[in-house]
Amino acid sequence: MNILAAQKSTSSEALTEFQTIAVIGLGYVGLPAAAMFARAGARVIGVDVDQHVVAALNAGNTTIVEPGLAELVREQVSTGRLTGATEPPPADAFVIAVPTPFQQDGAHSPDISYVEAAVRRLATVLQPGNLVILESTSPVGTTQHVIEVIRSVRPDLELLGVNGEGDIDIAYSPERVIPGRTMVEITSNARVIGGVTPRATQRASRLYRMFVQGECLLTNDRTAEMVKLTENTFRDVNIALANELSLICDRFGIDVWEVISLANRHPRVSILSPGPGVGGHCISIDPWFIVSQAPDLARLIRTAREVNDAKPAFVVRKVQEAMLERPNSRIACLGLTYKPDIDDFRESPALHIALSLSASWIGRVVAADPYATLLPQRDSRGDALIIKPLDEAIDTSDIIVPLVGHQEYQRIQVPKNKIIVDTIGLWC
Repeated sequence: MNILAAQKSTSSEALTEFQTIAVIGLGYVGLPAAAMFARAGARVIGVDVDQHVVAALNAGNTTIVEPGLAELVREQVSTGRLTGATEPPPADAFVIAVPTPFQQDGAHSPDISYVEAAVRRLATVLQPGNLVILESTSPVGTTQHVIEVIRSVRPDLELLGVNGEGDIDIAYSPERVIPGRTMVEITSNARVIGGVTPRATQRASRLYRMFVQGECLLTNDRTAEMVKLTENTFRDVNIALANELSLICDRFGIDVWEVISLANRHPRVSILSPGPGVGGHCISIDPWFIVSQAPDLARLIRTAREVNDAKPAFVVRKVQEAMLERPNSRIACLGLTYKPDIDDFRESPALHIALSLSASWIGRVVAADPYATLLPQRDSRGDALIIKPLDEAIDTSDIIVPLVGHQEYQRIQVPKNKIIVDTIGLWC
């Protein structure tokens, strides 16, 4: 049997086992997963507490921008396999993909309240034989906590019975995609699957084999949780090196972009690019989960987070210096999302910088971003910004601050007679 035939056979078996799947949380992870399960042939109910998101889904529309997603959602809604709801229905499998931010308590403690709320709601409709999978990036031990939450709502269910197996199978399997390539990587990337029990691991693997073509890497729940945190921490630590180098080179009057470019010519050196900070719902948050659980050991990880979190303030200081050089200037911030060519403003250092500058120089700061029309829906603070078309923002400003390397910015020539505070190496 060839690989394609084997995949079709596995998918067919999974469809018999998991005819109905409920995906809880219709954001950047949940909605693509729901659409992919539907394309594989399952009946999928996407669940979200936001009625606007559910109404959009039932109309065949999406509330996020991701290449290929809108077309797939429209197609699957039209077949009737994909629908939306505000409450979890009875299903064969439940996939939880809700946010896991950190608390504003000074210690960046993980906030798993959204996970707890989702589990309480689905627990009311659980039936023996169901599979529950947590996809939300979570601190180590969260999947075990899911068991306790279910037990508190449904004491009638045996969760860890004879030989560790119970009425319900529970597993953890984090998504490992990058925004902008989600619909490609959700199928092609290897997927880590960690069950609370061996049976749960195998069942979760069969579920994902409905559409995953990459390798399924089987482990236990705690290891899978740590793997996800480790992946994002690796990125954060390496970005922190680049950002710290940018501070040092600025003090010495050296071009950090040239330093990194030349250093990377070494066969065993691959330094990342510095930027205005680190944003998004993963890299800027997940390392804190490790720090909060092992504060005495995670010294390097904490320092990296502090370096990256401090970078926006450094950028603001550089603009302040430029304003001293040319008083009464107008400032243009180019880019507001947390990374190029996506519509995601979560934890965006660019947005933070633009808001900080706007508060300091009221009426003299403008911002441009190809996704700016979506900002009011995503972040209410965006109302404080003056949004202008890109060319107008540059032409009418004296200080230009590139913050996000959107593809359309690559065509811009270096503006003449302007002060440039280039945080991303756009014109290097």
